[in-house]
Amino acid sequence: MKFALWSVFVFLVLLWTGLIGLAEQLTAWLLNSTASGQIGDLASQALQWPVPAWLSPWVDTAWIKAVQDSALGLVQWLGQMLPSGSGLMGWVSVLMWAIWALGLAFLLALAVAGHWLLQRRIRQTLHHGQF
Repeated sequence: MKFALWSVFVFLVLLWTGLIGLAEQLTAWLLNSTASGQIGDLASQALQWPVPAWLSPWVDTAWIKAVQDSALGLVQWLGQMLPSGSGLMGWVSVLMWAIWALGLAFLLALAVAGHWLLQRRIRQTLHHGQF
């Protein structure tokens, strides 16, 4: 049972580490693309897609167009306001790995608590002579 507990812990740590690593790479790409202006061009093209006709009975197409325009304005504003992607990424990367460390500490605390509870249960079972 303890082996299963620690196996799940290792699996979750690997999953958490991969998630943070992927998020860091995606954030670096996004910040560099935003700083170079590529993301604004990509967003302009992506947000210009026409609203499908079959969607109009379900959702107001004017509302979708307003959301598209707002999202495009936000992306363009971010492109103008953000400093260089590499300088900002230094801070973001540290923040992301600090969050990783907090998540790791939480997972470790859960695993240690589970281990302690299992150990206590085993001792009670042995003490009472029940198997």
